[in-house]
Amino acid sequence: GTMSGSGSDEPQPSQAAEDQEEEAEQDWAAAKAFYDNMVTPRARPPKPQNAITVAVSSRSLFNLVEEQRIYEEHGLERYVEYQQNNENVILKPGPAFYFVKALEHVNARLLELYPDDEERFDIVLMTNNHAQVGVRLINSINHYGLTIERFCMTGGESPIGYLTAYLTNLYLSADSDKVQEAIEAGIASATMFTANKDVDYSDTQLRVAFDGDAVIFSDESEQIYKEQGLDRFFEHEQLNENKPLAQGPLKGFLEDLGKLQKKFYAKNERLNCPIRTYLVTARSAASSGARVLKTLRSWGLEIDEALFLAGAPKGPILVKIRPHIFFDDQMFHIEGAQKLGTIAAHVPYGIAQKYSKS
Repeated sequence: GTMSGSGSDEPQPSQAAEDQEEEAEQDWAAAKAFYDNMVTPRARPPKPQNAITVAVSSRSLFNLVEEQRIYEEHGLERYVEYQQNNENVILKPGPAFYFVKALEHVNARLLELYPDDEERFDIVLMTNNHAQVGVRLINSINHYGLTIERFCMTGGESPIGYLTAYLTNLYLSADSDKVQEAIEAGIASATMFTANKDVDYSDTQLRVAFDGDAVIFSDESEQIYKEQGLDRFFEHEQLNENKPLAQGPLKGFLEDLGKLQKKFYAKNERLNCPIRTYLVTARSAASSGARVLKTLRSWGLEIDEALFLAGAPKGPILVKIRPHIFFDDQMFHIEGAQKLGTIAAHVPYGIAQKYSKS
């Protein structure tokens, strides 16, 4: 800074900012180069139009509770600094971690049976973290041997545009506002909650449990129940038993799981299928179950197990199933599941939202 005649030796503030930005770019390039040079042979990531794209946020994949506290109490700069100072400290698993591991197990089995086929899960890390935090995320992903090739680090911007660009089939985040935004954009999405107990999850079979109304189906029946009571709801369901329910936000993901199951069945692997699906609903079978089952049939979907609980709590049944993820639209059921060690995902869709907010 010894330029004559400039009147000041201080670099302009914009210069400092530019340097910082350039440094961040270099950091990111270095991290990417490091990642690209890893010598493990990997299957190339599939094209988004062939894959079943599952986008997970960094706070759903890893436990970042402490980091989030630093961010909320001390702001972005302290947070980024903390992440950089700890980039060699491996992050602990978060609520979506075992689900992602199970998806990767399914992929490994699919690649054995169909080596040239791209119809498998592609896991994308979708985070509004800044690029400087990328090194710690990459170190942790490599430590656990996860195959996550695509990273979107949006530096504070909303990820919704990227989710759409990647034809995302499911988005899991710890941030309920982003999930709400994704649902409104027509993307299957849920807010992840950590289980309050450690449970052993299956390593050999992906288990996905769904609530029915406002999750796989639309909330039309739920609306009648909430507004006109149980008797009117039963009556309505029986009258409309042969009219399929409209689809809900996660119907597409259930369909994707079904498509992959059929690939295993085609190779005579039905008994050894690494995917199992469960419907866990508060409906009662006798008075309102037929419409649900007929709707699934009309869509050509097979669900492996349908559990009609007639208003009994879902937690104890979920303990038996031990799903890697359980989707429900009501926080009441999410909390019940969580207490007993189930990883639950809240789908903010339909009429139940009005009631839970009040």
